[in-house]
Amino acid sequence: MTVKTRPIIHIGIAGGGELCREVLKKTTFDYKLNQVHASIVAVADPDPDQAGMALAKKMGLMTFTEYDGLYLPETDVHLIITLTPDKDIFEDILRTKPENMRLLSYAAFELFWKAIGVEEQKLRDRSEEMETIINGIQDFILVITPDRVIIEANDAFLKQMNYSREEVIGRKCHEVFQHVNQPCDVGDNFCPLNKVIRDKRPSQQIRTRVDHNGRRRYMDVSIFPIWEKDGKVSRFIEVSRDITDRKREQEEITRRLEQMVEERTRQLRETHEKLLHQDKMASLGKLSASVVHEINNPIAGILNLILLIKRMMEEGALDRKDLDKFSRYLNLMETETRRISRIVSNLLAFSRQSKMEVGRVDLNRLIDKILMLNANLLKINRVTVEKRLGPDVPFFLGSEDQLQQVFMNLVSNAAEAIEANGGGKLIIETGHAQSENTITVSVADTGIGISRENLSRLFEPFYTTKKKGKGVGLGLSVAYGIIEEHGGVISVDSEEGKGTRFAVTLPIKPQGELIDPQGEDHV
Repeated sequence: MTVKTRPIIHIGIAGGGELCREVLKKTTFDYKLNQVHASIVAVADPDPDQAGMALAKKMGLMTFTEYDGLYLPETDVHLIITLTPDKDIFEDILRTKPENMRLLSYAAFELFWKAIGVEEQKLRDRSEEMETIINGIQDFILVITPDRVIIEANDAFLKQMNYSREEVIGRKCHEVFQHVNQPCDVGDNFCPLNKVIRDKRPSQQIRTRVDHNGRRRYMDVSIFPIWEKDGKVSRFIEVSRDITDRKREQEEITRRLEQMVEERTRQLRETHEKLLHQDKMASLGKLSASVVHEINNPIAGILNLILLIKRMMEEGALDRKDLDKFSRYLNLMETETRRISRIVSNLLAFSRQSKMEVGRVDLNRLIDKILMLNANLLKINRVTVEKRLGPDVPFFLGSEDQLQQVFMNLVSNAAEAIEANGGGKLIIETGHAQSENTITVSVADTGIGISRENLSRLFEPFYTTKKKGKGVGLGLSVAYGIIEEHGGVISVDSEEGKGTRFAVTLPIKPQGELIDPQGEDHV
């Protein structure tokens, strides 16, 4: 499709006086760029020294001292405007001009020119009002071309950034804002104008800029594009606000908060360390009191028996009856000595001073051994034992001594609970969960049970529900630690008056390869 363009109308002016000079000054623009389809090409006046004639020569227009010079073919004039009030000149041109050349009288032009002057004055007044308003706004307002040239800046920007108008107008924005010769188009200095063009919408962001004195300032910048009909940007209107003081206040507040948090954290750490120390001292005192009490009782019994034996020996010859007493006293002393040994072993295990010796463990054989060692205790406490040992329980790697300590503790606790209930049943089950590759042990009793409030604290060190002199409250906490070291889990379920059940789950190969009961190794 062919685009038709309007022809350019060439204008010749008759009369080179002051009005001609005024018209030439106010119509000096690129008519193609401003889409104006008329252009003044020639001026004619008998007096070559007239102001309009002088300006026309300076502008490179054609000038003639005879009005008929405007008729020459090389001028290509389409319209003659008479800028002199002399009617004779108008009549003479009207009579002598070529027929295809149009003529505008001085009166008609004066009417239009005065009307244009009135509108021009209105626009000038309006521009002054807008300039006053813009300069009265404390935000920074700048007008920037697509070539990044600043063509307007309000007084607030010039004053607060300490620039003169000459130092800003006509310069590239990056030269003024960042004091650099290259455009802001990489990294943190990505040009906000490019962002507006890319996103095709206004942009707002916080940016840092440098004032005239080289001080860095924080700006809240908003860019608004002015679009042309063809979709290109004709101007950028930038409205920004200096938020340096607010930003520094926020940074100072943040710094103080961080300092307060750091100080508070230090205080909490010190308080925590003090509480830990106090807790350790309290635990040490509790442990010391319990251990002294637990060890003092059997030592006192042993001492009394030793004194009794010495006195009997000092009284004279010993008969068979005295020897029987000695034997009974020695058995009691052995029992009390072993009790002291168990207390020390529990303390050693709780402090993790003993090293776990790993070997092959046959769980069912271990359970039988424990029941045999506790046979007398179970009988005295009127405990009926029911074994449900799984036939397919494989060997596994672990510490048999430590696991024996765990199950000995569970069995003796169950026996005491059943004895307090006047007798009952102890059920021990073992099994192999092949899908989970674990071994399970269940120790259940029909004893007095454990209250709900005590149940949650059952594995805590030095916590015991037994009567004074029956234990220091380390048995279950030691058991918990041993099972945990084996990579297993121990749990408890109990109901007051109905009994208690401890469940232990152990991985088959917590530290190595699986070994089955037949002695064949499996990966």
